Amino acid sequence: MMYKTRNLPNTRIDVADALRGIAVAGIILYHSVEHFNIFTQEPIVHPLASDQTVADVLAWLLSGKMYGIFAMLFGLSFFIMNDNQQQKGKNFSLRFAWRMCLLFMFGIINVAFYDGDILMLYACYGLLLIPISYLPSKWVWCIIALLAIQPVELYCLLTGTTIDNSTMWELYGKINSAHEHGTFWENTLTNLRYGFEVNFRFNIFSGRLTQLLCLFILGMQLGRQRLFYNEGRNLKIWHNILICSVIMVIALSFVNFGALDSWLKPIYNLIILLMIVSAIVSAWYAFEGVRRVLHHLCIFGRMSLTNYLLQSIIGCAIFCGYGLACYHLLGITYAVMVGCGMVVCQYLFARYWFSSHPRGPLEGLWRKLTWIY
Repeated sequence: MMYKTRNLPNTRIDVADALRGIAVAGIILYHSVEHFNIFTQEPIVHPLASDQTVADVLAWLLSGKMYGIFAMLFGLSFFIMNDNQQQKGKNFSLRFAWRMCLLFMFGIINVAFYDGDILMLYACYGLLLIPISYLPSKWVWCIIALLAIQPVELYCLLTGTTIDNSTMWELYGKINSAHEHGTFWENTLTNLRYGFEVNFRFNIFSGRLTQLLCLFILGMQLGRQRLFYNEGRNLKIWHNILICSVIMVIALSFVNFGALDSWLKPIYNLIILLMIVSAIVSAWYAFEGVRRVLHHLCIFGRMSLTNYLLQSIIGCAIFCGYGLACYHLLGITYAVMVGCGMVVCQYLFARYWFSSHPRGPLEGLWRKLTWIY
């Protein structure tokens, strides 16, 4: 039996825009921690004693979680578009596949600047939502549960299989060298040549290969359940998720994963992600003051694609050798300050843009091209 629309209106979800804004801002900050993927062996000219602490705190809070929130909201957006078309009696599958082709092309532009692009991988993962969207919810929850337990890492652990990551490190070496010493065009060609492969290999290495797909599907399923709306018992569900995730995060924080690290660390990150999302959704609906503050991030989130490409262009110009070469000038604390400055500047641009346009520049282009035929 296939899933069918419930014919309920899909109004704009402000808290989802706020979460999207938080995710993009968090991505910018963590990219700044990593000097936009430049891991130099050169001495840092301006380090601070706080550098390692800042790196550890932001790694715990942001690394893997912000991309995950972005992925979950991607699945939610797919559900809303797909459901709206179903309510009109139209099939959205082919058009969404075309939309993913367009996203892949945006990813090619992005990877020319920043080798850590996620858009091309998201476009590939996104295609898998099409067949899954036809399944009834009970089967979708089974797929989510299977992916959430990190099946690849669990299989490797149980069978003693090891994945050879040496090629990934070799590629990073070539890319890193171009970032530090290459011209803009040498960077561009290196990123275009190796960017997609190194990101795919990193997704395998970090456990994100199945987790991001899990979050795509989870976002779609949360859309089906209408959990981001303040309806029925939804807030109680979010409160329960928050309480359970806080307890689990605290408990796991005292555990040394040891030989199980490759399997348990991605699961631990997923629980932190659920804690962050449930805390924000709960606070959004509980406190007017929180809504007023987070409204600014709604503006940022409504321009998430544009902001993601902008941070690649700006960040790499600041940190790469062909630009200001801050990769060896700034320690992590100063780099995060630069990231905060980027967020503020891009927020101000978003406010200026939305004063006279209904959508962000790339968001509007993506929509026009999606419906071009």
